[in-house]
Amino acid sequence: MYPNLYYAFKDLFGIELPFLRFVNSFGFFVAIAFIVSAIVLANELRRKSKQGLFQPTEMQVMVGQPATFLDLGLNFLLGFLLGYKIVALFIMDSSATEDPQAFIFSSLGSWPAGIGLGLLFAGLKWWEKNKQKLDKPEKRTVRIWPHDRVGEITILALVFGLLGAKLFDIFENWSDFLKHPSDHIFSAKGLTFYGGLICAALAIWWYARKHKIGFWHLNDALAPTMMLAYSMGRIGCQVSGDGDWGIANTSPKPFSWMPDWMWSYRYPHNVNEVGEKIPGCTDTKFCNQLEVGVYPTPFYEIVVCFILFLVLWSLRRKLKVPGTIFALYLMLNGLERFFIEKIRVNTTMNFMGLTVTQAEVISSILFLSGLFLWIFLSRGAKSQQKISKS
Repeated sequence: MYPNLYYAFKDLFGIELPFLRFVNSFGFFVAIAFIVSAIVLANELRRKSKQGLFQPTEMQVMVGQPATFLDLGLNFLLGFLLGYKIVALFIMDSSATEDPQAFIFSSLGSWPAGIGLGLLFAGLKWWEKNKQKLDKPEKRTVRIWPHDRVGEITILALVFGLLGAKLFDIFENWSDFLKHPSDHIFSAKGLTFYGGLICAALAIWWYARKHKIGFWHLNDALAPTMMLAYSMGRIGCQVSGDGDWGIANTSPKPFSWMPDWMWSYRYPHNVNEVGEKIPGCTDTKFCNQLEVGVYPTPFYEIVVCFILFLVLWSLRRKLKVPGTIFALYLMLNGLERFFIEKIRVNTTMNFMGLTVTQAEVISSILFLSGLFLWIFLSRGAKSQQKISKS
């Protein structure tokens, strides 16, 4: 396992680069997932726009204005935060930054780096605006297509996705949260996928309505993208060993060609630092592995969800009724997660007299919602066709 990129480069290439300790493996793959998904989404939205399924919106913008105090202040604040925390990771004493995640969520930081980078960001903003300044600022009308808004959609999905993932994890572990609230709120660990999916979906729904983007066509473009993002995000779970593994698996390996880690894995050097000490490991952190092998469920989800992405991608041109690709995504996502829960470690709860996990409940609701949506949209399209013919 590689809790951060330092361990990956050391093991794979024999290179020790201390600064890579600050690059968390899980966060790295989540970032890659968002970038790749944003590219895929932009291409799909552009394709739909060429088909006439989206229309641009017009808005007026002022050009040629000098930088305002708000512009300078916001850029200074962004630069200050980056300098105070990120730059500080590289320049402060190693005793303070040994645990990068704890450092990021602490009040420690470098004031000189924060102020310096803040002034640099504010200065660059002033220079940029001054270069574009006109003697007489003027209003101009610009046309914005949905694929021009992918950056904003991605940021919305990231912010509300992480917020929802954290909130749902708190709800899932409510009793422990009441005992140690700060451990949950200020920790980078503990993220629940469905919480992120639901909150991000609500934020994007609001954004689509605000900017008059066709809701069902947008959902259809997002469906394969979200499946791909989930598959890639699970790479981070598998590589870092963040606790999303399965139940104990001591059964004999069924196929000789299958590598041991695909069947039963102990997640050495896992980022959660759970299990027993690894013999001979001398690092101060990440020296644990599980006592017995478990099902590597993140790996299974990587493979299955990538296959499901290919299925959705291949059907996106064939399913003509708006919203049906999204409905199919809900059903496939619900099925995949429901069955993986059967061999996955998770917190259980009592729901209508049944002992289930939060993910089993939500995945069942997603499947049924997708099924209902498919039937509703398909019948609506048939009714519309009959009206058009008559």
